[in-house]
Amino acid sequence: MTYLIVNGDDFGASRGINRGIVRAHRDGILTSTSLMVDMPASEAAAELGRTCPGLSVGLHAAFTDESERPVIDYQDAGACRAHLARQFARFRELVGRAPTHLDSHHNAHRDPRLLPHFLELSRRHGLPLREHSPVRYFSQFYGQWDGQTHLEQVSVENLLHMLAVEASAGMTELSCHPGYVDPEFSSLYSVEREAELRTLCHPGVRRFLDERDIRLIGFGDLPALIGIPARPDAH
Repeated sequence: MTYLIVNGDDFGASRGINRGIVRAHRDGILTSTSLMVDMPASEAAAELGRTCPGLSVGLHAAFTDESERPVIDYQDAGACRAHLARQFARFRELVGRAPTHLDSHHNAHRDPRLLPHFLELSRRHGLPLREHSPVRYFSQFYGQWDGQTHLEQVSVENLLHMLAVEASAGMTELSCHPGYVDPEFSSLYSVEREAELRTLCHPGVRRFLDERDIRLIGFGDLPALIGIPARPDAH
C-alpha cells in the first residue's frame, strides 16, 4: 500500500498562513501540519486546529529566525535541551495534548549539535521525528532556491510528476508551505505559499491520487498503521 502524508509547515506563523493551511486541509490534500508555538498567531492556529478533527498537528520547533539565523547558542547543550522542552510544553498548553509528530523550522534538527535533543524527545514521547521514522521525507515541493522564485516547481503538473516518481510503497511525507500573503508576517517565502495552496486544492491532484491508489493519511494515523499503541495523551 502507498500512503502519503501532506504536511504543512509554519502553522501559527501568521493568520494568513493559518487560513491557508486550514483551506488546504478542507479543500485540498493536506493532512497534517506543524505548529510554531512562539509565533504571534500560534494561539489562533491552535483554535483553528480544533475545528479540524481530521488534521494531525505536530510541533515545528524553532531554533532559527526567518533568515535562518540561530536564535540560541547551539554549543550550549543545556540551553538547547531546555529550549526544545519549553516549546514542547507550550504546545501541550496550546493544543491540550501531545503533538502527533516532531520536526523543526528550516530543518534545524539536522544539525549534529541539536539532533540528540530531538531524538531524546522523540523517543521519550513516542513521536515520529522527520527523517528518523518509517516515513520517508520528500521536500522538493518548494518554489524557491538561490533566492529566486520558481512557481513552476509548485505547479499542478510538477506536483503530479513528483508524486508519480516519488510516492512508492510505504509511507512518504510531502512537506509544503501553503498560506496567504500576510503583511503582518515578513518572510522570504511569500507568493510561493499562495501558489502551493492553489496546487494543493486543485481537484486534479486528488483525482490523480485516487487513480494511483495513493491513500492520504496524517501523522496521527501512524500508530495504528505500524502496530504501536497510541499514547494516552495523544488526543
